[in-house]
Order: sequence, then C-alpha cells, then structure tokens
Amino acid sequence: MTGYEAIAANGVDFFTTGDGVRIAYRIDGSAENPVLALANSIATSMSMWDGQIEELSRHFRVLRYDYRGHGASDTPEGPYSFDRLGRDVIELLDFLKIERAHFLGLSLGGVVGQWLGIHAPERIGRLVLSNTSSYLGPADQWEGLIASVLQPNSLPEIADRFMKNWFPSNMLESENELVETFRRMVLATRPQGIAGSWAAIRDMDMRRTAALIGHPTLVIAGQYDTVTLPGHGELIARTLPNAKLLVLPAVHLTNVEYPAEFLGAVIEFLQAE
Repeated sequence: MTGYEAIAANGVDFFTTGDGVRIAYRIDGSAENPVLALANSIATSMSMWDGQIEELSRHFRVLRYDYRGHGASDTPEGPYSFDRLGRDVIELLDFLKIERAHFLGLSLGGVVGQWLGIHAPERIGRLVLSNTSSYLGPADQWEGLIASVLQPNSLPEIADRFMKNWFPSNMLESENELVETFRRMVLATRPQGIAGSWAAIRDMDMRRTAALIGHPTLVIAGQYDTVTLPGHGELIARTLPNAKLLVLPAVHLTNVEYPAEFLGAVIEFLQAE
C-alpha cells in the first residue's frame, strides 16, 4: 500500500446531504489550526491528497471529502450540477459547524471552488484554484464521453485516457507506482459518478460570473496541461480581481508532479496576512 492509499478505515466519517446522499469525509490536523478544505480531481478519491496531508496538517485542520459518485460516497443516478456539488460542501461545513474555511480545489475541485467563491463567499477564506477552468465546452464533446463511460467494461480504456492526460510521458513509460495508484482510483470509481460529473462540466460556464470572486486567490496551472490548458488558468487569474497566477512545468496533477513547489506556494499563500 502506498502513501496515496493510506486512508485508514477508522479515519473516514460520513454525513448525509439534504437530498439523501451519504458523503464520506476525513479530518486531519489540530482543531486549533485554521480549516483547509480540499477537493480533488474527477475519478479520484480523497486519497489523491495523501502525499500532501502530512505537511498540510502541520499548518491546517485539513478537511477532505469524496464527491458524490466517488470514493466511499454514495452514487446517485442522473446528471450532477455544480450547484449541487457546491452545496454538498456547504452542507458538510454546516454539519461540522465550520463557519469559514480556506479552500483548495484541483481540476473538478477548482470548479467547485469557483462556485463557492461566487455563491457562498462568506464561507470561504483564501482560495486556491489548481489546474482548472471556468469553461470546458462545447457541450457536444461531453455527450459522447458520458455515453462512453456508461458502456459496459469501459473503465479500463477511460482510465488509460486519464493517465495520459494527467501524467508526463516519462512517468507513463516506466512502471510507476504513483501512476498505477491513480489508475486504480479511476477503476474504483463508479461509471455513473464520472458520467454525472461530466454532465456538470458540460453545463458549466463561469467565465463571466467568476469576476464576482473577490477572495484572495492563487491560481495554479500546469505548463503542459492538455485538459485545463495554461490559458484557462491565465483567464481565471485575469478575471478575478484579487488573483495571482503560478505556472508549474507540470501536466495536470501539479500536486503529484511537483509536490514541494506546490505545497510551498499553497502554504505561503494561505498563511499570508
């Protein structure tokens, strides 16, 4: 078992959302520290952050959770929306009696972070949006992906596609345990969870409303990211009135490829006065 799979069974708790979906979450770090909520990429679980938890929990009370349709959470049928995915976070904060938290989201998690900054600004402190976008249209491309993931036995091919989009070629060409760990995460995700989340992306366009986010925001982009292109991060940083941009020479999972640089920038930003 690698560090990225090291979530102990007794470390995960659950709460139930207003629409009856059981969501898994975990808290690490001292209750004396400010709260930092983490939201991960599509087709992964909260263990995506295991490599960063030791360092982050020295400075923050770290709250992780599994999206609906992912990890240990329930998988409702039908399309999801960022309104619902964002409200899952608000209801989790309410359940835990957390009035305000910093928020770090990568990829899908970065879109959730944008939604929170727009619709629930009073619940968010500083915001980190990593390898994400305000718009990933056109909608037609997502229809095909949604249909494909719901076909029987489609996950191995889709997992391979994710790996090519997430990691540089030198990590893919060798037997890399990190890559295999993330591939297993994809294979463990229910197809409906991926399809429902892709539907949320299909219907998402925050290019104009993101300008309402007034929080201090760190935007992190990957120079070689082919999913959320560097230009997507640049657009978010230009749109938000109080944002700064960091571009790392990474593909999509900057926290995995450049963990020291990623953590250093995140911690410095979140602790700034």
